[in-house]
Amino acid sequence: MIVLKRLSVWVSLAGLLFTAWILIAAKKQEPMPTPIEPPPTSPYESTVAASGIIEAENENVRIAPPAAGLITKVFVKVGDQVALEAPLLQLDDRELRAQLAVRQAAIPPAQARIEEQKHRVEDLQVQYKRLQAVHDRRAVSEDDVKRTWYAMEANKRVLVRNDADLIQAVAQRDETKILLERLTVRSPRAGTILQVNVRAGEYATPGASETLILLGETQRLQIRADVDEVNAPLVKAGNPGVAYLKGSTAQAIPLTFARIEPYIVPKKSLTGDNTERVDTRVLQIIYHFTRPPFPVYAGQQVDVFIKRDRATNTPGKAAP
Repeated sequence: MIVLKRLSVWVSLAGLLFTAWILIAAKKQEPMPTPIEPPPTSPYESTVAASGIIEAENENVRIAPPAAGLITKVFVKVGDQVALEAPLLQLDDRELRAQLAVRQAAIPPAQARIEEQKHRVEDLQVQYKRLQAVHDRRAVSEDDVKRTWYAMEANKRVLVRNDADLIQAVAQRDETKILLERLTVRSPRAGTILQVNVRAGEYATPGASETLILLGETQRLQIRADVDEVNAPLVKAGNPGVAYLKGSTAQAIPLTFARIEPYIVPKKSLTGDNTERVDTRVLQIIYHFTRPPFPVYAGQQVDVFIKRDRATNTPGKAAP
C-alpha cells in the first residue's frame, strides 16, 4: 500500500510538470520566417499606398453575343492580333439563311406583278386618250369613257399597292441580311485577344457571367490604382508614383499621372466569392508608364506608391 501511495504521488507530480511544460511551450512564439523577397518600399518621403492592376490603355472589351445561339466557329485564339471588324466568332445562322432564301424568292414575283400592272395602266391610259380624242360624241358613249377612266384609276391603285408590297419584300429581305450579318461577331477595334473562354459547339447567351472573348490593346498599357476612400483626400491630381510587380521589389516602374476617375466605386480586386461581405470603396487613379525591359502582362497586380505633398493634411487632423 505504501509503495502504491508513493507511486501515485510521483505520477501526479509528473503530470503537473508535463502540463506546466506544455503551457510554457504554447506561449513561445515562433520566429517570423525570412521573406523570400523583401516588401516594397516607397521612394518618397511622404506617400499614399495603393493596390493596382495593369490593363490596356484604352481598357479591355468583353465580347458578348448579340443573341442567344449555338456557336459554330471561333475564328481567333489567345494572342492573335486582330484588326477592326475582323470576325471573332460565328453563331448558328441556318434558320436565318433559310428565311433569307424565302424572302429573296418573294421579290421577283412582286417585280413581275408591278411590270404587268404597269402595262395594264399604260394600255388603259392610251385607250382613255383615244376615247377623249373623238370629237363626235355620237360615236363614243359617255359610259365607255367613264368605264375606261374608272378602270384606269383602279389599276393605278393596284399598281401603288404592288409597289408597296415590293418595298416591304425588299425591306424584309434586307432585315434578314442585317440579322444574318449580326450573327458574325466582329472586333469593335484593333487589338490583341487576351482570353478565349468559348469553343465551337457551346451555347452562348447574352449577359453571361463569363466573358466569351476578352479583347485589349497590349501594346500600350496603363495601371489602375485603387486608393482607399479614407486616403482619397491625400491624393492630388498630377502627382507621380511608382509601381512594383508582386514578388519583385527590386525593379520599380515609374508612373505618370493620367487622370482620376471621379467616382468612388466598390473594390473589385477580391476573390470573387459571392459570400464575401466587404464594404471597402476605392478611388481609382489611372497612370501611364513606359513598358519596362522586363515582361509585364495585362491583368497583373502591382503595389503602387503615390507621392504625397507634405502640405496635404491627414484626414481627421487639422494642419499645425
